[in-house]
Amino acid sequence: MEKKLPRVYANSLNEIHNNNTVFYSADQRGIEYNENDINQTRELKGNTIEQKINSIFNSPNYIYKAEVELTLDSGTVVKKVIGKNRNNLITMDNELIPINIIKDIKYK
Repeated sequence: MEKKLPRVYANSLNEIHNNNTVFYSADQRGIEYNENDINQTRELKGNTIEQKINSIFNSPNYIYKAEVELTLDSGTVVKKVIGKNRNNLITMDNELIPINIIKDIKYK
């Protein structure tokens, strides 16, 4: 009842060349970017302030905060916005900025 098992082929490992070349799918060779194209992606879409604020929070770049430049009645400030409620923007410093005093908003 004793059977001989077949021999298993084992390749010799004299030289190992693992990971000498790597494929990287995000390689940008051959693709030219215009500075205007890059700047256009940072523009906020919308005509009203409410639409611009919604485009910030619906953006694929927004994770939990967005650094924006707010033009208010009193001047221009740079804040990190983390959320909004019905009437206010909420900043990283736990500050509430009323939406009705915002004149313009854009990415910093």
